[in-house]
Amino acid sequence: MANNSSNGDNQTTTKPPPLPSPLRFSKFFQSNMRILVTGGAGFIGSHLVDKLMENEKNEVIVVDNFFTGSKDNLKKWIGHPRFELIRHDVTEPLLIEVDQIYHLACPASPIFYKYNPVKTIKTNVIGTLNMLGLAKRVGARILLTSTSEVYGDPLIHPQPETYWGNVNPIGVRSCYDEGKRVAETLMFDYHRQHGIEIRIARIFNTYGPRMNIDDGRVVSNFIAQALRGEPLTVQKPGTQTRSFCYVSDMVDGLVRLMEGENTGPINIGNPGEFTMTELAETVKELIKPDVEIKMVENTPDDPRQRKPDITKSKGITRMGAKGQVAGRPSPYGRGFPFETWSSQVVNANCMNNELQSENFSQQLSNVEGALEA
Repeated sequence: MANNSSNGDNQTTTKPPPLPSPLRFSKFFQSNMRILVTGGAGFIGSHLVDKLMENEKNEVIVVDNFFTGSKDNLKKWIGHPRFELIRHDVTEPLLIEVDQIYHLACPASPIFYKYNPVKTIKTNVIGTLNMLGLAKRVGARILLTSTSEVYGDPLIHPQPETYWGNVNPIGVRSCYDEGKRVAETLMFDYHRQHGIEIRIARIFNTYGPRMNIDDGRVVSNFIAQALRGEPLTVQKPGTQTRSFCYVSDMVDGLVRLMEGENTGPINIGNPGEFTMTELAETVKELIKPDVEIKMVENTPDDPRQRKPDITKSKGITRMGAKGQVAGRPSPYGRGFPFETWSSQVVNANCMNNELQSENFSQQLSNVEGALEA
């Protein structure tokens, strides 16, 4: 039975989890593990699908409404006998038989979650309720991808899982921040009241192939602006920090958390930090030295600093092993060179784009190689 980490302190739930499908107890025939991934056509979700499909004993079912996800991210698996893709919105009930649920469905970029904040919080609350109801009915283990945004604009640095956060409940980001906080509450209430096996991952900034280059994420945003000859827009005061984890490392952490015995919440991310001014200067130097760096007004409730405390994660997801991401320790030991990611971003996101040029891939590689140094 899993350990219940309530605010970081391990406890044990007394209610036994619901029984899974009788197929799991068959003595003569072992069926495949049926795994549901909500939001599986998105950036992180599609990489998770790739990882799960590597195991020939897994059958993967992806549910996505394609608000931010894309079928192109899953095209290598469409038609595969162990893969199924369903267009479905998680705010509506889903009747399906599965053994594990990775619940990733929710727009994660501010551009998208601010576009329809009501839909965002409905996805976080009603969508999570529906997935928990499904987990209760079929006896499935469920993992929620929460977010570092639950810490808000933190007063503690770095942020441990025991920190309750500093969040504006009525701000423009609250649909996402508070939506994820409610989702975590629902997860633990179902765990305590119904014995549902839960796992909660608090994801920090992640980058890699299949990112939308124009979705407002800072690395791709700076590079796109530089190549267009536009000023690099750094929100004041420019000393805000972020840490970046490569997507394959993130996916490894999610799978290990699901297969482990700790309910979480667990921080998953890279503890290395960059200031936004430092990042902008690097992009400027390597791509277009004469480009202007322009300070603009900050968006409301933008966190001043963001860095995960991965002390707990080291023993659960093997974070903190050797390997490098952006010149800092890679969470899960393999790391990934920025140069390779750069070329993949170009191929995936910039075909037929106005930014496409003969040296575009090389310029991206130069920027990311410098960050790695």
